[in-house]
Amino acid sequence: MITVSIVVYKTDLKELAQCLQSLTSPLVTTIYIVDNSDQKYIADFCLQYSDIVYVGSKNVGYGAGHNQAIRKVLQTKEKYHLVLNSDVYFEPLVLDKLVEYMDAHSDVAQVQPNVIYPDGEMQYTCRLIPSPANLIFRRFLPKFIVEGMNERYMLKFNDHKKEMNIPYHQGSFMFFRISCFEKVGLFDERFFMYPEDIDITRRMHKYYRTMFVPDVTIVHAHRAASYKSKKMLKIHMINMIKYFNKWGWIFDKERREWNKRLLKELGYK
Repeated sequence: MITVSIVVYKTDLKELAQCLQSLTSPLVTTIYIVDNSDQKYIADFCLQYSDIVYVGSKNVGYGAGHNQAIRKVLQTKEKYHLVLNSDVYFEPLVLDKLVEYMDAHSDVAQVQPNVIYPDGEMQYTCRLIPSPANLIFRRFLPKFIVEGMNERYMLKFNDHKKEMNIPYHQGSFMFFRISCFEKVGLFDERFFMYPEDIDITRRMHKYYRTMFVPDVTIVHAHRAASYKSKKMLKIHMINMIKYFNKWGWIFDKERREWNKRLLKELGYK
């Protein structure tokens, strides 16, 4: 019923074990651990799990790593696939509830539940399609301008109590209907990491609904690496440039129309 892929890179085994504990639902058939660091200690760790397929890999990036698993999944008859970060954990019944939701809504390609930090604070993971100002320029603008920008872009004005059809789901937990990959395609491997989640959600959103479902909650111990590391900031910037080169810096008709429609639906003023 559900396959899962987790891309890891020199990942702490305690973190990975906590994540895997979340996947004990009988609905989960196969878990693909794609190890972009190709570490023996991770391969050995995976041997203790009968439902894990370990894939040793060079560091091909986040989306390309998941694609290695999704290509295998497309050769099966499974129905749903979860793209998951190793720093995410939740009650196994979350998956049962998401399957129930997807089974009842055949026009939905992708869902994301409510996401919180370990201390219980909300993470605003459902967002508008970003403009360059949202993802690049805000790092260098005064705080009072950034706060106002984020209120709108990250939908902070909304209480997140109701379902929303959102064109951008953050990539730590992306629950897909597998058949939709055949129409939309897989992650764009031109992006090493960061904008691949924006890109694939908006491609899904073009043909299907991509829903935020607040009835279930997961925990994401988000690191925000690009805010702490100059190397990761550089990677972030390079890949965002690739993203806007693909979709448009100023002229992006879908972005303009979809964001305007969503803000109207949510009663933004």
